Amino acid sequence: MFFPSLEFVLACAALGAVAGVFAGMLGIGGGTLLVPVLVMLFENIHVSPDHILHMALGTAMAAIVASAAISLRTHHAHGAIDWHVVRLMTVGVLLGTALGTWVARLVSVQTLSLFFAAFVFYVAINMLVGIKPKPSRQLPGPAGLIAAGGGIGMVSALVAVGGGAMTVPFLTWCNRDMRHAIATSAALGLPIAVGGTAGYIWNGVLAGGLPPHSVGYVHLPALLAIVATSLITTPMGARAAHRLPVSTLKRTFSLLLVVLAVRMLWKLWTAA
Repeated sequence: MFFPSLEFVLACAALGAVAGVFAGMLGIGGGTLLVPVLVMLFENIHVSPDHILHMALGTAMAAIVASAAISLRTHHAHGAIDWHVVRLMTVGVLLGTALGTWVARLVSVQTLSLFFAAFVFYVAINMLVGIKPKPSRQLPGPAGLIAAGGGIGMVSALVAVGGGAMTVPFLTWCNRDMRHAIATSAALGLPIAVGGTAGYIWNGVLAGGLPPHSVGYVHLPALLAIVATSLITTPMGARAAHRLPVSTLKRTFSLLLVVLAVRMLWKLWTAA
């Protein structure tokens, strides 16, 4: 059983470093950047086209776990997390991530790539124009929060993100101030990441025929390299945010995401 080349491991480490910087600087990370680049890297080690996007999604989701735990701890220390909301939405999140990873295994790579690209376009447009929902209602009851968590968990699992792009707008729409919305969203990022990772591992084991050194749809060498560097560079990005033109960087990053998503779409559809 081959072990990935040093070049592959270094490329994954570089990807983790870049993703960490942008996550710390712009508050954006997860699959939007990791997945399309991982698809390119997995192409170079000849991962089957039938599994390549699932492997990228599973590995990206697993890479979020450590950063999500650190983020939760930081926001909890500042007392900004609404734990009542977190507990109820987590029930839905775990159900949603289980459903999302199951759906990901069943649908074609092409269909999954279209859904991913559509989400990336949504994130990019939101970064460019800064769409913010107006507070227009109160939080729903327990059933409503569980349902919202289910929807957010399912979409997050299908695109390998921590859910912030959906949770924060939902909570601000429900008349929660931005500080508490961001902190509560960060806390929900951990069950999203853990549930999504577990789902991709389980569904990958069921799929079979995966590359060496994988646990389900999670590629361990890529995961370890990404996590090792991203944990170092995320605080660096956060510090740099106070010295650099963040608005310009957001526009540049949004365009980069669109280019990467389009490239991934083209490669996966032409390989079909």
